[in-house]
Amino acid sequence: MRLLKAMIDAMRPKQWVKNVFLFAALVFARKYLDITAWSQALMGFAAFSMVSSSGYIFNDARDREADAQHPKKKFRAIAAGRLPVNIAYIEMVGLFTCGLGLAYFISPLFFLLALAYFINTMTYSLFFKNFVILDVMFIAMGFLWRVAAGAIAVGVTPSPWLLMCTGFLSLFLGFNKRRGEIVLVKDQEGTTRKNLEQYSETLVTELQAITTSGTIISYGLYTIENNQWLMLTIPHVLYGIFRYIYLVTQHNEGGAPDETLLKDKPILFTGLLYILTIFAVLQFAPVAT
Repeated sequence: MRLLKAMIDAMRPKQWVKNVFLFAALVFARKYLDITAWSQALMGFAAFSMVSSSGYIFNDARDREADAQHPKKKFRAIAAGRLPVNIAYIEMVGLFTCGLGLAYFISPLFFLLALAYFINTMTYSLFFKNFVILDVMFIAMGFLWRVAAGAIAVGVTPSPWLLMCTGFLSLFLGFNKRRGEIVLVKDQEGTTRKNLEQYSETLVTELQAITTSGTIISYGLYTIENNQWLMLTIPHVLYGIFRYIYLVTQHNEGGAPDETLLKDKPILFTGLLYILTIFAVLQFAPVAT
């Protein structure tokens, strides 16, 4: 049972929340009442969860010595020694095989996008994670693959503005994650990431300002392209972004974006209002011609 729990922990199920980006096209393309589309999207979610978990296991196995020196990462299953490395690699191969098999069952094109996502993850883990700025850009690319794959799963073409908004938002979260890591390890003698010392709070603040502007502008343009009534959701987006910046700068959050987003009640409440507003607009508001 301990080994099984360690294997589940190594999959990082909390990180699966990132795969909700696969449902973006399902919602904005107004296919949320289509049972077939939901089944395709849910299978896509499962496929990406397995593929992404295989990448997490590989990354944790490779970085287990560095993670063991990190204040939080040292508790991960592989770094803490709860999951032997040889078993971790077997688990990784099994998840990768099942995930891509399910992806091919959805469609050959979805399979290619899932494979591209995995390659993106591997190139990040093996190479680009050591390069300042490029490391965050490759993380952002992972979210673009998710949105594009979600659109393919439900049979629609992803909007360029939706992809651009996704890219800026993921860059925003990524650079704020780096800020959280800087704050977390600044009192230690060394860092656990080779390129972390090349970041500074000043640099990250500048990048934060750029990506915040890009996220807001691209989302505003996407609402106009899709349905002008979706502009009613812009206040929710603004508050959510501003609240996140507040948590990062005033409370040193952001090192684990998924934890920050899921535990902050104002952000959760704003997210609920955002979802309700979107469904109300898409279901009842007239489409501009």
